Amino acid sequence: MFFIKRALVLPRRSVCVLKWSKLAYSTNIPIEDLDLEFKGLDGISKCTIQSIEGPEPVYLKLKENMYKSFHYENKFTFKLGGVLPEIKLAYETWGHLNEKKDNAILLFTGLSANSHAKRNANNLQPGWWEDFIGEKMAIDTEKFYVICVNHLGSCFGSSGPYSISPITKKPYATTFPIITVDDMVKAQFLLLDHLGVDRLHASVGSSLGGMCSLLSGLKYPLRVSKVIAISTCARAEPSSIAMRYLQRKAIMLDPKWNNGFYYDQKEHPINGLRLAREIATVTYRSGPEWKERFGRKKMSDTEPITLCPSFEIENYLNHQGETFSTKYDPNSLLYLSKAMDLFDLAEGCDSMVDALQHLKCPVLIMGSQTDILFPVKQQRDLSKWIKEAGNSQVSYFEMDSLYGHDTFLLNLNDVGTALKGFLETKLNKTGEISKSKKK
Repeated sequence: MFFIKRALVLPRRSVCVLKWSKLAYSTNIPIEDLDLEFKGLDGISKCTIQSIEGPEPVYLKLKENMYKSFHYENKFTFKLGGVLPEIKLAYETWGHLNEKKDNAILLFTGLSANSHAKRNANNLQPGWWEDFIGEKMAIDTEKFYVICVNHLGSCFGSSGPYSISPITKKPYATTFPIITVDDMVKAQFLLLDHLGVDRLHASVGSSLGGMCSLLSGLKYPLRVSKVIAISTCARAEPSSIAMRYLQRKAIMLDPKWNNGFYYDQKEHPINGLRLAREIATVTYRSGPEWKERFGRKKMSDTEPITLCPSFEIENYLNHQGETFSTKYDPNSLLYLSKAMDLFDLAEGCDSMVDALQHLKCPVLIMGSQTDILFPVKQQRDLSKWIKEAGNSQVSYFEMDSLYGHDTFLLNLNDVGTALKGFLETKLNKTGEISKSKKK
């Protein structure tokens, strides 16, 4: 026979501390004599994901006939020592290259994006910068020839871990060389050589693309007339490295990752990729936006509470992870996020100011006050360092936007206006810090 000790049940409004009663010490009570009641979960069924509404960037999965392809048939040597026998780059263009071939704009993407920044004849679906590019728009295709390339290491047509090695006839997987931002920029300038573009009107980029844009102006000062860098930095800081590390760890701890060799498996490390994207999403948006957009609203006022998501913000993260996992290659996320962590313009230099001395062309730096992935202080510092390095043609624009890091994708009024003005105006003096109203 089993016995238990009975705890003293306190009055409802008394101090909530349990004490053993004297009865518990003096009396053993058979379980069958107690009026026990238990009611718990019936079990957890599969958690559901509801559709979401609101401003979100558009990322599409592309087919081969939706983009152009540049095949560089010579060996490509990476900064950290790796070598590929050849590389391919997927790219798209808008507008027309003029006779002088000096009206080209190279648009560098962020980590998540592909080459489809704007709809075109090969793909009528909207692009991730659909409202920024076109006739009379921020990047006016009546004036400029816009080139957007899928990064080396990515998974939307350019060479990456998923690509088939011409040597082994199998995907490179994690034998793919460690990639740096330097390698991405180097590859895209090989494409410019192929297109006959000796000098860009501007390099433009945000986030990872902003790193590339800055490096373009430094590495190729005679080939870049203007630099635009949005929501980016001069070097990766510990807070952003930490968040990207957690994303990589989520993927690499997925049992189906298999050290990166999962391409011939029935199942890929999708659960790890989902979680990685959910972590990333926390860094892409802002608390003020989520408080206004979701608050503490629940997914349902009638369904019983379970361990599945109850709040709309949970469903939002769930939805982001689910949709991203159907489009992106987990290994590409590992490689490109690592490249961002390794980025440091001052590498090999005495100081950041010393490193930026070769950036002599007009520069536009933009940042969002609600960005937690690349806090606005990083853009302020970047602008200051470029000026201290002797560049008097620096413009800085600071946005008070709800959208956090994703401001560069969603805030057309501020980002678009600043872009258009900078691209179409000859600058000869330093711009002052300005603040926009919330959008």
